Amino acid sequence: MDKVSFTMKDIAREFGVSVATVSRALAGSPHISKERREQIQQFAREHNFYPNAIAAQLRQSHIIPSKVIGVIVPQFAHYYFASILNGIEQESSARGYRILVAQSDERYQTEVQICESFYQNKVCGIIVSQAKDTTQYDHFQRLIDAGVPLVFYDRICAGINTSRVVVDDYMGAFNAVSHLIKSGCKRVAFYGTTMNIEISKNRLNGYKDAIYQNGLSVDDSLIIQCDNRDDAEAITPEVLRRHDKPNAFFAVNDETAIGILNATKKAGFRVPEDISICGFTNILAATACEPMLTTVEQRGVEVGKEAADILINFAEGKTPSSQVVKRIVKTRLVVRGTTRPMPDSN
Repeated sequence: MDKVSFTMKDIAREFGVSVATVSRALAGSPHISKERREQIQQFAREHNFYPNAIAAQLRQSHIIPSKVIGVIVPQFAHYYFASILNGIEQESSARGYRILVAQSDERYQTEVQICESFYQNKVCGIIVSQAKDTTQYDHFQRLIDAGVPLVFYDRICAGINTSRVVVDDYMGAFNAVSHLIKSGCKRVAFYGTTMNIEISKNRLNGYKDAIYQNGLSVDDSLIIQCDNRDDAEAITPEVLRRHDKPNAFFAVNDETAIGILNATKKAGFRVPEDISICGFTNILAATACEPMLTTVEQRGVEVGKEAADILINFAEGKTPSSQVVKRIVKTRLVVRGTTRPMPDSN
C-alpha cells in the first residue's frame, strides 16, 4: 500500500473497524481495548502513518514547515536542559529557523509519540536527548530511514550511529575525582544514574579511572544509584553511618550533590573539613547553598548551539545526509567551598 496515500480509512478497513475507532486508538483512548489499541498503533507505525496532531497549530502560526526544527527535552525543569534549549534557540533564530519544543517527561512512549508528531508535521530535523527509560530505538531508526536529520545531545542513542553533541563526561568526572583525591580524600563515593544512559557510563568510568590512576582501589559498595535531591537526602545518612564511611562524594548532577550536602550537615559533619562534595552541571543553585558547591561545568548553551549548527547544516545540504557528525564540548572544574583546598605544593 502506498505510504503517501495511507489514511485512517485504510487502517479501519484492515481491522474491520470504524475510522472513529482508529482515531481513538491512535490517540491512546482507554475506551479501546489495550490489545486492539496496540495492534492499530503498531500497524500505523510500520506503515509510516502518524496522526496529524498539531498540523493545525503550525498552519495557524504561519511557520514555514521546512524551517522548523523539532526539539525533544526530557524535562523542562532541569537547568541543564533549559540552558541547552537556550543555545538551540539562539543558533536557530540567528540562521532563520524556528523551533518546536516538546517534553518527553522521561517517558519512552511519550518520546515515541513526539517523534511521530514531528515527522507528520514535516519538521526539517529533530534534536533530541533520550528519555531515561528508553531502551528501544525503533522510533529513531524510522526517522533516519525516512530521511529526517537527527541530532542527539547529552543522552545519546548508543544503539544507532547518529550525529551527536556531548560534553566530555569522562574527563569531567576524572578531573573532579582526581581533585578530591589530591586534596586528601581517599574514600570517594559515587552517586550515579541508570546505566542505560551513556553519560552515566562515561562518568562512572572517569570516576573509576581517577581512583585507579591515583593509586587507590575501587570499592563497589561506594557506587550507589541515586540521581536526585530527595533520594540523596534519604540515602546519605545511612552511608555516613558506616564504619568505613566515605570522606568525599562525587554526584552525577548538582541537585543530587546538594541533597548530599544537606544530609551531611544535618548529620553533624563539617563540609569540607570532614566531608567533601562535588557535583556536575553548575546550576544556579550551586552558588546559593552554603558552602557553595564545587562542580563540573557542562556549558549547556554551547552544546545547544553546536547541536543546532549540525542539524541546520544537514537541512541545508551543507553536510551530506550520510555523514555522522560528532562533537565534544569540553567541561571545566569549578572549585568552590564544598571541597578542601589543595595541599601547599611548596
